[in-house]
Amino acid sequence: MDAWEAVLLGVVQGLTEFLPVSSSGHLELGKAILGDQSVPEESLLFTVVLHFATALSTLVVFRKDVWQIISGLFKFTWNEETKFSLKILLSMVPAALIGYFFESELEGFFGGGIAFVGAMLIVTAILLWLADRAKNTGRKVSYSNAFVIGIAQAIAMLPGISRSGATISTSVLLGNDKSKAARFSFLMVVPLIFGKIAKDIVSGDLSSESGNLVNLGLGFTAAFIAGMFACTWMITLVRRSKLSWFAVYCLIIGIIAIVVSFV
Repeated sequence: MDAWEAVLLGVVQGLTEFLPVSSSGHLELGKAILGDQSVPEESLLFTVVLHFATALSTLVVFRKDVWQIISGLFKFTWNEETKFSLKILLSMVPAALIGYFFESELEGFFGGGIAFVGAMLIVTAILLWLADRAKNTGRKVSYSNAFVIGIAQAIAMLPGISRSGATISTSVLLGNDKSKAARFSFLMVVPLIFGKIAKDIVSGDLSSESGNLVNLGLGFTAAFIAGMFACTWMITLVRRSKLSWFAVYCLIIGIIAIVVSFV
């Protein structure tokens, strides 16, 4: 992997992790276009590093919220921070269960089937279009909402379904405030990312991996900076109801992917 490829992949990961266009879907399309030759042997380690970078960028953007949650938890009282943390944990349950019990089945969807990816991008486009037309409210995410949003996050493990798009759209369609929906969507994925990294390290999945430290550093930096930009931008877009832009994009890319798969 060249240095410019590491930077490019870092930027793509940082942007698509937060923008509702499906990072996994774009990765599969890219692999199909490049014939998988661009995926190096150290791709697992590189992917983990990039996800770690985007998780850190989320913590930086929401540093005040995170500090408030942590400080509230250490008060050991039934306060808003404790309730919010429980909702985050509740939202993790569906994705954690599916990821644990159906990991091999999920991997079967990541095999270059761009027609499937295209279809899922169209589903993402529909969700974004519906959410863009929902009225804004002042409602907070409830416990039942958190679990339903968690189901949306679990479904978004399929390539082509945007995680941020699915969770934000589901939350908004449930009647929650758009800004609160975006905040919950971005914070709910952080424990999952750190949990996945910890699992890979403990299980030894990364023990045989090797990587160029310079490329890893470049990719990490690019993903971190792009992630901070995309996360901040996405919050503004959701608040201003601009999700339809991404709906059109996902629709076009989805149709192209399906057409190309048949050609």
